[in-house]
Amino acid sequence: MQKRPIILISNDDSIEAQGIQYLTELMKTFADVYVVAPQQHQSGMAHAITFKVPLRAKCICEEENLHIYSVNGTPVDCVKFGFDQLLLNKKIDLVISGINHGSNSANSIIYSGTAACAREGAINGIPSIAFSSLDFSEHINFEPYKPYIEKIVKHVLEHKLDKHIYLNVNFPKPEKNIKGMRVCHLTKGLWIERFIKEHDPRNNTCYWLTGEYHNEEPDSETSDEWCLAHDYIAIVPVKVENSDEKSIQSLSSLNTL
Repeated sequence: MQKRPIILISNDDSIEAQGIQYLTELMKTFADVYVVAPQQHQSGMAHAITFKVPLRAKCICEEENLHIYSVNGTPVDCVKFGFDQLLLNKKIDLVISGINHGSNSANSIIYSGTAACAREGAINGIPSIAFSSLDFSEHINFEPYKPYIEKIVKHVLEHKLDKHIYLNVNFPKPEKNIKGMRVCHLTKGLWIERFIKEHDPRNNTCYWLTGEYHNEEPDSETSDEWCLAHDYIAIVPVKVENSDEKSIQSLSSLNTL
């Protein structure tokens, strides 16, 4: 009898989010699933961890092939908790994050808690995938994504990934006529941001962060933003390693004996 793979699932939209519930239902049909997700919405937390206050975990479901916990911490706290408290002596086959309600393409992965969950998996040498949808709405029809999720997950389980690499996967809105999938690169660009100054009901000054993304390569057909704009699912392999080999050479004159 073939052993069922062990999959750890997390997100940054909270344990109550529709995206993680859909993923859980899909994965538990063929895998032993461990879900650890934040109690509350934690978008934009990036790779933040909690160490100044204690973490508390709540068991929501404990069945033979399904284990669900919520944690009062960040997305990465949840993944770390899963590794240390639920799966310490088990071989984890895959870490999955999402499905996020909202895009995590281009340099949004720097700020994304969804991407951070997959990055934490890759840091620990575990094949990892972050799934996100361009649809920000609370209720999404995820069914159009199902065959693509299954194909990506099956491929990673069978072929693994290079060590310390994770996949950042973004879906067009589900009502689009999805043309297929493309492996591509993160779009070069930046967020042009500003703060909107307002006053609260007590006339105290407050600020709201807003902005828009500036695409520096709008015509690049190998970028994730182009793929999504043309109704393709964008799959980006992302490295955990951030050091730049070229700069190491060009800055070698700074080396001292």
